[in-house]
Amino acid sequence: MKIVIVGGFGVGKTTMVRSVSEIRPLDTEATMTQEGLHVDDLTGVTGKTTTTVAFDFGRISIDAEHVLYLFGAPGQERFWFLWDRLFTGALGAIVLLDPLRIADSWYAIDRLEHQGIPFIVACNNFGGSLDPARIRDALDLDPDVPLIDCDARSRESCRDVLVALVERLFACRAVARERRSFVGRTPESVS
Repeated sequence: MKIVIVGGFGVGKTTMVRSVSEIRPLDTEATMTQEGLHVDDLTGVTGKTTTTVAFDFGRISIDAEHVLYLFGAPGQERFWFLWDRLFTGALGAIVLLDPLRIADSWYAIDRLEHQGIPFIVACNNFGGSLDPARIRDALDLDPDVPLIDCDARSRESCRDVLVALVERLFACRAVARERRSFVGRTPESVS
């Protein structure tokens, strides 16, 4: 089962995959160079020294037959072409958000909505205060899209994010089943 973690540059996607994966995650972290200073906007992430140059990969075995595969997508605009490929076959997605850089998540939400992939938004709390109503409004989130607080450094917090996504997936499937059960019915057969 495939889950994709997307969001802006430096929001904590690699950290989240590292925190929750049962295996040593595959990452494509590279040291940022002087040339990159003109390409990557370090506003809000001034201490960042590495960047993902392809994607991160982790795994969680649920049981002998079910394995959850986690893919962390790079956040910079120059890598957005990879996102649609990473979304192929995904059950759902986590939009990881820095509440101080909300606009960095707009593209991720737009792509997921365009692809029709269920998602949740997880605010990686970097120690600031969160205003869920302001964040929900800034993202123009549908009321049924969960918005939760998390700490990408904490295995337990990342687990809770994954549980929230699974609950969202079950809710979306229940709605889809209900819609299918009404397809082809006449108003007389429903009443």
